[in-house]
Amino acid sequence: MEKLKKIDWVNLLFLGLTPFAAGLAIYVHFTTEVWSYQLLTLFIVSYFLTGLAITAGYHRLFSHRSYKASWWVRFFYLVFGAGAFENSCLKWSADHRRHHQEVDTDNDPYNARKGFFYSHIGWVLIKEQSPGTVFPKDLLKDPLVRWQHKYYLLLAGLVGFALPTLVGFFLGAPIGGLAFGGLLRIVVVQHSTFFINSLAHMYGKSTYTDKNSAKDNLWLSFFTYGEGFHNFHHKFQIDYRNGPRWYHWDPTKWLIKTLSFFGQTDRLIKVPESDILKSKMLMEKKILLAKGLQTSRFDQFLKDKMPSLDGLQMKVEEAHLKFIDLKKEFKRVRNEIPLHGKEKLFQIQGNLKVARLEFKLAYMRWYTQRKYLLVTVS
Repeated sequence: MEKLKKIDWVNLLFLGLTPFAAGLAIYVHFTTEVWSYQLLTLFIVSYFLTGLAITAGYHRLFSHRSYKASWWVRFFYLVFGAGAFENSCLKWSADHRRHHQEVDTDNDPYNARKGFFYSHIGWVLIKEQSPGTVFPKDLLKDPLVRWQHKYYLLLAGLVGFALPTLVGFFLGAPIGGLAFGGLLRIVVVQHSTFFINSLAHMYGKSTYTDKNSAKDNLWLSFFTYGEGFHNFHHKFQIDYRNGPRWYHWDPTKWLIKTLSFFGQTDRLIKVPESDILKSKMLMEKKILLAKGLQTSRFDQFLKDKMPSLDGLQMKVEEAHLKFIDLKKEFKRVRNEIPLHGKEKLFQIQGNLKVARLEFKLAYMRWYTQRKYLLVTVS
């Protein structure tokens, strides 16, 4: 009986019955209505609208304050975020901040150390044992956040069920609209989010830190709007990006950056490139040392070679800082061409190309030396 009292029956019934309701609605649609590919479009659009409202809004804006947004962008995040049925922004952000503060401990709401099921969905099915959630004071000052928290269930019902049913009605398939734009979409978006709490703490690479269980997982990024670069996020949680490179699949960062071009987001926080590079090289060196320690006959060899690796790392960091400084100077002079003239700009541009090449060569030497040592100690 004590175990039954700990169960959150509302969450259990909703999360347990939603997939069955989605399957039933799809069956009824195909037996009573005419299928239209526009329903697939409805699913995809609603999937991105509600999912990005969670990742760009609930997560990177409200939980981490990694950038600022206009009132209507915040309004959009809060309305469509409610449609994901992942709780109000206040509750979601409070849990997530506690996750980062207490990661991998018993105070972590979705502690991955307790296993896949618990971190994925089990924690949602258990009533909170503490007296109550302490909501972040900064979010309580936002009237839009307070409004969404007050009317969360109404907004969730309107966006999650009523809106897709209405769209389906105009497409001649209201049940199909509810099935694909509502029920099925809710299941997919929720479990996409849950996978970050579970799989992203179990499978992948510790690219930037080994202080916690978070992993970088490229495949998860394709289903979670870029949230799969989770090791980077736990190391640099204030950064508005999860995938720091331009080619990393991170639709959330692209949305935030695109909105900045129209003045709807600003103060986008980016961690200095030098800090990212240092963290990455440190982790790669740790992997090398760990392998070396497992092979005792190469201990002395490693001791002799590690100083040269450290020296190459210093050269990489120096070359990178020089490159970054020249980039800043190039941007400054470009904005002040009437004062300096184009000749000065061309001169700095030439120096910038040389600095970029020097940095790439320095990193290549360091990387080659590390690879050589890895092969030697394996």
